[in-house]
Amino acid sequence: ILAIAVAGAVCLVSGFLFGLPASRLAGHYLALATFALSVATPQLLKHQSIAKWTGGAQGLVIDRTGAPFGIPLDPDQWYFTICAAITVLMFVLARNLVHSRVGRAMEAIRDQPVAATTMGINTTLNRAIVFGISAFYVGVAGAMAAMLAQFVSPDSYTLALSISLLVGVVLGGTANLSGAIWGALFILFAPNLLENISKSAPGTLYGALLILVILIMPAGVAGAIAQGMAKLRGRDARQPQGDK
Repeated sequence: ILAIAVAGAVCLVSGFLFGLPASRLAGHYLALATFALSVATPQLLKHQSIAKWTGGAQGLVIDRTGAPFGIPLDPDQWYFTICAAITVLMFVLARNLVHSRVGRAMEAIRDQPVAATTMGINTTLNRAIVFGISAFYVGVAGAMAAMLAQFVSPDSYTLALSISLLVGVVLGGTANLSGAIWGALFILFAPNLLENISKSAPGTLYGALLILVILIMPAGVAGAIAQGMAKLRGRDARQPQGDK
């Protein structure tokens, strides 16, 4: 638990510091800045000056500890219990953030950045906070993934993994917290299911499925579900009430 907390804290500070200059960029320039960071970071972590902490190119082997205080759980059971508890906690924190004053400011910057600036919202600071919070979540998730594999190295988190996570975010839906769940289910199970359908061209089927989902549900799975629920509520509201 301590290792996960430290990983989240380090990523929070690093993401915020990177977000301060990067938040002044927009559009393609911001995308290129984050792309440059994802490419450069693994090389920096393998530098000999910090290899004793990062393990360099060889990486680090992580021992998974058992449950404390005599709790009758083996290391695997204890690990998954901790992951479940942290996942619930992170979702609760994200939900509270979205409904807070900072969350509303972030939504205003996302939807209408010019209007948000006019209303006195510090867009640079809030964007840097977004970088820090997102990095915090990634740091916690990365620490839990490293404990699952019991090994971590600078090359464990590649650009291909970043693209896969981005696909999950877009398909799950960016405007709803439940989109993270739908996106995770998609990137976890869709490649295996498509490989069972066709072992010769699973990538082709995967690409076709991505295009199909985007065309049918441009707001993502969570967005489509929210729109469907809104239509059902509107239809129920328009139906005449029977005599009481």
